[in-house]
This record gives sequence, structure tokens and C-alpha cells, in this order.
Amino acid sequence: MTGLTAELVVDGRVPQTPALAPNGHLLGYVLASTSRIGDHLDTEVWLADVDDAGASRRVTADTATESRPRWSVDSGTLFFLSDRAERGIPQVHRLALGDGTVTGLTGWRAGIVDHLPLADPNLVVLLAEDEPTEQDARRAQDRDDAVVVGEREPRARLRLLDLRTGRITTPDVFGDRHVVELRQRPDGGPLAVLTQASADKDYGPRTGQLHLFDPTAGSAEDLGPVSAEPRSLAWWPAEDGWHLGYLALTPPVLHAGTAVFDLALAGRVLRNRTADLPMCPTELCQTDTAPLVVFADGLNTTLARLDPTGPTTLSQHPGRLDDLTTTPTGEKLAVLTGTRYQPANVHVGPPTGPLRRITDTRPELEGITFGTQQPLAYRAADGLDLDGLLVLPAGQTASESPFPLVTIVHGGPYDRYADRFQLFWFPSAQWLATAGYAVFLPNPRGGQGHGHQFAASVAGRVGREEWTDILTGIDLLIAQGIADPDRLGIAGGSHGGFMAAWAVGQTERFRAALVNAGITDWGMQAATGEYGQYDVALGGSTGWSGIGPHPHDAVSPISFASRIRTPVLIQHGAEDTNVPLGQAVYLHRALRHFGVEHEFVIYPREGHSIRERNHQLDVLRRTRAWFDRWLHP
Repeated sequence: MTGLTAELVVDGRVPQTPALAPNGHLLGYVLASTSRIGDHLDTEVWLADVDDAGASRRVTADTATESRPRWSVDSGTLFFLSDRAERGIPQVHRLALGDGTVTGLTGWRAGIVDHLPLADPNLVVLLAEDEPTEQDARRAQDRDDAVVVGEREPRARLRLLDLRTGRITTPDVFGDRHVVELRQRPDGGPLAVLTQASADKDYGPRTGQLHLFDPTAGSAEDLGPVSAEPRSLAWWPAEDGWHLGYLALTPPVLHAGTAVFDLALAGRVLRNRTADLPMCPTELCQTDTAPLVVFADGLNTTLARLDPTGPTTLSQHPGRLDDLTTTPTGEKLAVLTGTRYQPANVHVGPPTGPLRRITDTRPELEGITFGTQQPLAYRAADGLDLDGLLVLPAGQTASESPFPLVTIVHGGPYDRYADRFQLFWFPSAQWLATAGYAVFLPNPRGGQGHGHQFAASVAGRVGREEWTDILTGIDLLIAQGIADPDRLGIAGGSHGGFMAAWAVGQTERFRAALVNAGITDWGMQAATGEYGQYDVALGGSTGWSGIGPHPHDAVSPISFASRIRTPVLIQHGAEDTNVPLGQAVYLHRALRHFGVEHEFVIYPREGHSIRERNHQLDVLRRTRAWFDRWLHP
């Protein structure tokens, strides 16, 4: 029997972004490493024969970062992005299935952000920033590189690549707006285009607009503003003409979950098609007829068709479905999914199921004994229905309890734990279960999978009812004899890191805590985090909301630092722009001031997620050692 090591976790390879050919016979996908060595993540494009038991072969040979496979309408060509010519500068490449040759199609000096082959076999739409000028080069050489905020900000613009000539043109459309997504109408007509005022993550997603673009005439038409964070465009025909749908946050709160919005182009009538559903849409997928919708449904996933009367359930699946791709008819699909004890792989099948696995990218995990995973259902103190997961120590049963229990809170908070394989590079349930811990994965209110109101209930109230939701679950596991009340730990990253920092300021029940990239002061987070306006919605106020105390002070862990007695491990990326490093420094200085035992670890060159192999290994090993020190499994 093989034991689970940190190397086995971080050295794995995972499939990404499957793309099913229109004829349904072939599937392109990217194979990516879990960790990175050096400055660039090396990935590969693979091709699978859907009809031949999923036989796969690598179709690129160079060391490069490769991404975004896209098929031509006739299924004869696979386009993708690769930086094989110059690392860090992706260009469009073409794999011709006839002779297997790969050809570079662009040499755009700024690199290509995204691409979409059109129904016209001679055209590919590109998203790319402006190329640098000679003046830019001179300024860089002279170190005249002062950044004036708001000036010369990079924007992705729509451009057209003519495959006959190799020429790239830039239609004069959308002004100075940043283009984020596009989708062509299934009959080869115009493109739906989503734009933002800028690429700034705090400001841009709240300034979305929808447009139509005619690639033949080069003309555009504005369809008006859309809700925040629009994505996942899809067209479909109806009795009253063409409809255009997308996912976006439910207004007016910037934390109310996603909805499917349906714009009838005749009459410009806009409807929220998922307003009253007890689940949350995560993907909208275009077909020639009605689009498919993936719903986060509690711990599991529902796949539905968006009919005129509302979503019609086609199939239900354990865990998650991600990166859905279909044939134009929608009769065959490919998706990333797994099981409780197997990581996500590419699966294919009809929308009604069943789905058949056609890749196996982690065979090295076979033979490892993982902890038994089981769903939990319970009620909050106010009667709200909640769910979560319990993972028992590997090789042990509930009859051998009580166990040391580590509660890991998910990020977001608009995210969820699904009933899938819980092994990742960050401290995860199976990583701790194989070291002798029981692990509780709660889904408190504010998360995904239970509808809009469930998600919106934490706006301005983080750390309130969601905290008691978590405590209720822990108390349930203690009452059942699963958890040892004298050996409790708590952990989390991002918003989960906030909850871990909040927990130790509210109670001394926990013997150890891990705060990974966590928020400690909501006012500072709103002022400096790259999603500041979203953080305002969660924390409830800003520092410029007049003379304090402010509402966000009452829900900031730093306000309760004098109460902390629990040993805390703090981990943070030095270059994190989502939750800046200052949040961790603030907690570290407070704990040092009050004499609280803690360890503060900064990972150079890392952002909100830790990517370098050695750093991932350190995160895993250090986390286990920390809980081993205080909880003694």
C-alpha cells in the first residue's frame, strides 16, 4: 500500500478546458501540472478519440504554456494558444488533423488573450491588447515607467485574423472599452460581445455592457448595461426570435449569487430565469436549440435545459460538473467530473447521462487508502437547512472515535464544498485525513448551491450567522461522539482564512488555527484588495464612511485580537493582490503584541494561490506539522 506524500499531491497533472469537436468524435483538452517549477507553468494540448474508449495522445511537443483549445466548425482544425515562440507571450496556433502539423498563426507582440474561430472558415476573432510602440520601448529603456492610474491602462480589443493572408485588423468598435467575452450566433450570424469600462477588477465587472458585432460589415450595436460580473454567453432561437443569455450577479447586492439572465432581442425584454430556484447556475452552454445550464445544487450538481417555461432537469450528478462543452445539437457533451475518491477527469455522454470517463490523469493515486467521506445535513440555530461533508481518518470508522477534528472553511464566501474528491495542494480534507484527523467541511450560509437569498444573507454580516452555522455543525459532531472537544482545530483560505481568524477571536475552543491568505480588517480590505467593492458588500462599510466606529469594525477579526489565545499559523503570498499581504502583517503584529504563539510564513513571488512546487510542498508539510504539534492525532 502506498502512503500519501506531499510530492504525490503537488506533482500530479490535471485535465483542463475540454473542447468537444462539433462532429462529436474528437475532444481536445489541456493537461496541466498542479505545481510550477520556474517562471512558467508548462502545459500540453492532448487529443482524445471519443469513439475509441477515449484513447488520448499528446499533439504538441514543445515546452510551453498552452491553453484555450477551440475547434473549427468543420471539426478539421483545432486552434489553441501557445507561448512556445516566446514564453509569456501566447499566440494562436493551428493543429491540422489531416497531417498533424502545428502552425503558428499570429505574432502579435502583446500576445493573444483569447480567440474564437467563426462560421466563416477564413476568420478567427481575437482578443488582444494593443501592441507596444517604439515610444513604449524608449520609455522602458530610459526607466521612464511611472504609472499614472487611469492612463494607458491595458485593454483587450476585438480583432479579426484573416487566415488567408495572416493579417490582423482592429475594427473601430466599442470605443476604449475592455472586451471580456464573445459568442457567435449558432446560425453563423452576429457575435454577442461583453465589454467592461476597464480591466480593473474592482471597477470593471460593475460596468458591463452587451453588444452585437457583425464580422462581415465590421459594425456594432449596443444592447445596454448588464448586471455585475457577466459571463457565459449563449444564444438560442425562440418563437419571438433570438434570445441572448448570460450569467451575472443578482442585483442590487454585489453578493447575492448568480442568475441566468435572458434577453429577448425583439423588444429588448430582460428576465431573470432562475430567481426563485433553490440552487445556483454556474455555467450556461450554447447549443443550436435551448442552452444547457449547470446548477450547483447543494453538495451535488443538476444539469438542465433552459426551456421557455423554465429549466428542465436532464440529469443529476454527485459532486461537481465543470467546463461543460457540447456538440452543436447538444446531444453529446464532455465535462470535468470525478467521484469522492477519484480526481476530476474528462467524461463524455448524453445530457441525460450516464457519463463515461475517457481520461485517467492521476493513476499514481491508486492504492492509497483515503478517509471515508460522507455528506452531512443539519439545521442552523434559526432552522435554516445546511449541509457539509465529514471525512473520517483514513483506515478508521466512526466506531473508533472520538477523533481530533479540523474544520476547514471554504473561500468565497460564494463557493461551496461539493461531494467530490477532497485532495488539493492547499490543506484539504484527505491530506489531513491520511494523517489521522477527522475533517469537517461546512457549507454555511453565504455560499453557493442554495439560491440567491441563501447567498445574500451574509452581505454586511460576515462572521455572524455563518459563524454560528459552523459552530452548530461542530457541536453536532461532538454530540455524535465523532469529534474530541479537547482536540479541535480550524483552518481556511481567503474568506475561509477570515473565518479561521474570526473563530479564534470569538472562542478558545480551538487548540490550533491556520489562517491562509485571510482577511483580518474589512476596511483595509475594501481599500486595498482588487475586488474592493465586493468586500464592501461583505464587510458593510468603508473607512471613508465617516468617523468610526464603522460597521466593518464589528466584523473584523483584528478588532478581537486581544481575545485570541489559540496558536495561529499564518500563511500568505507576498504578491497577493486579492487579499494583500498587509492583512497578514496586521494579524501577525497584533498577535506579537499580545504575546500569542504564532508562526508567520510569507511565500515570495506568490499571489492569492500558491503555485511554485517548493512552496506548495511547504504549505502541506507545515500545516500537518502545526496541527500535529497542538492536536496530537
